Amino acid sequence: MCILAAQRQSPSVFVLVALKYERILYIHLSSSVEIYKAKLPRLTSSSFFVFPVTKTTDLPGGTAMIVYSRRTIKGAQASPTNHIHVLTNQRADFNSALKVLPYRRAVLERTNVRLETQVRAAIRVVKCWEKLRETCQTMSLLPRTAEEFSSAEYWDRFFKRRGENAFEWYGDYNKLCGILHKYIKVQDKVLVIGCGNSELSEQLYDVGYKHLTNIDISETVVTHMNQRNAARRPGLSFHQVDATQTLYKDASFQVSLDKGTLDAMASEEGGDLASRMLHEVSRVLSIGGRYICVTLAQEHVISLAVEHFVHMGWAVRLHCIQEERGTEEEDSFALPVFVLVCIKFRQPLATPILELCIGDSGAPVRQEQVCELLSAVREHQAYSVLRKRLRTSFNPSANLSLTLCQANSGLPRYTLTVQDSPPGGKIPRSNQFAIFIVPRGSETAWLYSSPEGRGQLAASANFRRLVIVAMHRNQEYTDMQAVQAELSPVVMDLAPPGMPANHQVPFLTVGGDLGWREEVFRGRSQLSGEYCVENVRGDDGEPYRRLVFLSNNALVQSESRLLSSASRQKKSKKRAKASAAAAPSSASLSVDSGFLCCAHHQVMVAALALLQEGMQHGTDASVSVLLVGLGGGGLPQFLRDFLPGVSVEVVELDPVMLEVAKEWFGFRPDSRLTVTVGDGLEHICALEKGGRLFDAIMLDVDNKDGSLGMSCPPAAFVETPFLQKIHNLLTSRGLFILNLVCRDPNLRKNVLEGVSSVFPTVFSQKIDQEVNEVLLCFHDQKDTTHILMSLNKCAQDLQSALSSTTTEACCRAQIDISELLKDLTVE
Repeated sequence: MCILAAQRQSPSVFVLVALKYERILYIHLSSSVEIYKAKLPRLTSSSFFVFPVTKTTDLPGGTAMIVYSRRTIKGAQASPTNHIHVLTNQRADFNSALKVLPYRRAVLERTNVRLETQVRAAIRVVKCWEKLRETCQTMSLLPRTAEEFSSAEYWDRFFKRRGENAFEWYGDYNKLCGILHKYIKVQDKVLVIGCGNSELSEQLYDVGYKHLTNIDISETVVTHMNQRNAARRPGLSFHQVDATQTLYKDASFQVSLDKGTLDAMASEEGGDLASRMLHEVSRVLSIGGRYICVTLAQEHVISLAVEHFVHMGWAVRLHCIQEERGTEEEDSFALPVFVLVCIKFRQPLATPILELCIGDSGAPVRQEQVCELLSAVREHQAYSVLRKRLRTSFNPSANLSLTLCQANSGLPRYTLTVQDSPPGGKIPRSNQFAIFIVPRGSETAWLYSSPEGRGQLAASANFRRLVIVAMHRNQEYTDMQAVQAELSPVVMDLAPPGMPANHQVPFLTVGGDLGWREEVFRGRSQLSGEYCVENVRGDDGEPYRRLVFLSNNALVQSESRLLSSASRQKKSKKRAKASAAAAPSSASLSVDSGFLCCAHHQVMVAALALLQEGMQHGTDASVSVLLVGLGGGGLPQFLRDFLPGVSVEVVELDPVMLEVAKEWFGFRPDSRLTVTVGDGLEHICALEKGGRLFDAIMLDVDNKDGSLGMSCPPAAFVETPFLQKIHNLLTSRGLFILNLVCRDPNLRKNVLEGVSSVFPTVFSQKIDQEVNEVLLCFHDQKDTTHILMSLNKCAQDLQSALSSTTTEACCRAQIDISELLKDLTVE
C-alpha cells in the first residue's frame, strides 16, 4: 500500500490519498465539524458502516482519508465515542467537506511535526481499519444467544454471509503446527470437529496428513468446502454431522481435532451440549487416542473438559501458546490460546496426570489437582492480559505489578512493578525503557514501596517506562550480571508500545551492587504467623536489624540500627566506604539503643515535651508511661535509657514477640521498664478498675485485618467507650499518644471525630513520606496557641534531658525534638 500526502487544506484537516484503496475513511475523533451535502446514514454509538464505492475516477487509486476533531455531523446523529466511518467516494461530497471545515487543529497534526510522521500515523490507521472492518463484519455474524451455537440454520446463515473468506478461530496453521505435529502422526485417522471453512485441514493435508475426516453441522459450509477441494485435494472429505451424535464406530479414530468448537458449545447454560460432544469424542477414539482442543480456556470451558477426562481416567496436558514478542496488535486477543491434549489409556488412571507446558516444546510441569491446573491457567491468562495492556498503552497511575516464581520450587523470586512517566515530560527518545533493581533490604523504603515514591523514582530516572524489580527472601542471587541475564528474556514482555525491537534496555540500581541481606532467625507465632529476623545494609551503608511478619513482608514490624566494634571507633572516610561495601559479621553486631529507626517512634518520644513538667533536665519529677505494643522493644527501651525520670509499663499480646525482643533486639526489662503479656484492651479495662493513673498512654498496635483501610490500630482501640477508659487513666496533665495509619479519608475523619469527642484538645503530626500520623490528645482543655508558642522551649528542655544521658554501651540519643514537632497542627 502506498500513501501520498496532500497538503493540509486548513490547520484543522489533514488529507491523505491512499492508493489501491477504493473508499474514503472518515476518522471521527474529538471536537466538531460539519460536512456540507455529505450523504450519511444516521450514526449510532456502536456502528461501523461500509459503503461500496460508486465512483473511482475522482481520486487516484480511489481513497481519501480525512482526520479531524469531532463535531456534530449535519444530517447524522453524533456518536459519544470515537468511531471510524466510511463515506461514499463522490467528488462533490469530498470537495464540499473540505470547503466548510472550520479552523481547528487536527488531532494528528501539530505545527512542529514533520509530514512523514503524520504519514506513518495514517498508514497505521489504515492498516488498523482494514483489520477492524473485517473484525466488525465477523462480530456482526456471531451468535447472539448460546442456543444458536447448536443451530444448523444459524451456521448456514453464518457461512453464506461469510462467503469465501476463511474464518480461523484462535490462530492458523502456522501458529499451531508445532503442537499439532507433536501429537498427530501422518498415518493417524483424524476426526476434525466443527471444521467450518478454516484452512487448517487443507494445510494439514498439503503437508502429508491424508486421513482427515471433517465434520460440521452446517450443510452450507460442507458443500462449499467439498467444492473448494474437489480438484486439488480429492482425498479430503467434509460431511454434515452433528458432533454430539455421530454415526462413526467405536474406536475408529486416533485423533480428534477441535479448534474452537468446545468453546462455542460450552457457552450453553449448564454445558450439556459440550458434555455430549466430549462423550462422543471419548467413544470414537481408540486406545492411545488424543483429543486435541484449541481453546481460550475460559473457566467454565476448561474446567468442564478437564474434569470430564480426569473422571474418564485420561491423561491431561495443557499447552499455553505464547505470542512472539513484537507481534502484539491492538486488535488481537488479550487472552492466550491454549491447546488441550487428552490421551486415552487402556486402563483408566487411578491417579490423575495433569500437566502444563509453555509453548509447543516447554517442559511439562506436573499439577497435583485439577484446581491447581486451573489456577495456573488463570495466572497465565492474567499475565497475558497484563502484557497486552502494557504493550499497547501507557498509564502512569496504574501501578501494575507481577511476581515471578522459581520454576522448580514455585517460590517467589522477583516482584516487578511497572511505572510509566506522566505525559508531557521532556524525555529523550533514547530513554524508552529501563529496569531498576532495588537493593536487597531496601524493598520497604518509601521510594520503592509506595506509589508516590515509585513515581518520584521514575521521574528522576527520566524514562518513559521504568520496571522496578524487588528480590525476595530465601533466594540466592549471585551478582548483578546474573540477575540481568535472568530477567532480560522476561522484562521485554513489559516494554512500552512503539519501542524498537533492537533497543538496548539499561539496568539501573543504587550503589552498584545487589545490596546485602542476612536472615539470622526464622520462627512462628500462633498470633502473628511466620516471622523472620534479618540483617540488612541501609541506604546510609550502616547495618540494620529488622523484624518482618511474612504474612505482610512488605512491612517492617520493627527495626534497629546495629553497631559493630569497629563502628564505635573513629574511622576515616575511606575506611567507612570500605566497611559499607562489605557484609559485617553478625557476631560482632549489637543494637544501638539511641537510634530510633521508625519516624513515628521519634515523634511519640518528642510528644512528651508537651507534658512540660518532669521533662526538664535536673528535675526529680517522674513521668509514668503506659505503652500498648512492644514490637522489637526499641521505643520503651529508648525512654528508659535516655529519660531518667520516666518509668514505662508495656503491654504485649504475643509472648513470642517478647522473646524475640530480648534475643535479637537487646531488650532488657528492669524495675523502670516492665512488660505484661496480655490483651491491651483487657489490661486497660483492668487498670481503670484499679484506679491507676499515667502521665502518658501510647498506642502502637498493628491491625491484622488489612481489609478495613486502617492498619494501625485495630478498630476496637478507637471506639468511643474504650477511648473514654483511656481518658480516665490519664492524670490531669496527661497525654494520649496514638500512632494512626489510615489510608481511607472517610475512616480517618470518623476516627478523629471519635477521638475529639473524648479528648478536648487534639494535635496531629504527620510523618513525611509515610502514611503514619501521630495524634497527641490532652486530658484537659488546653490553650493551643500557647502550646504552639511555647513548643520550642519545651522541645529544648526535652532535648537537653536526652543529650545528658549516655548508656553503658556508649550510645547517645540521636533525635531532634524541635524538628520532629515543627509541623504540629491542631485538629
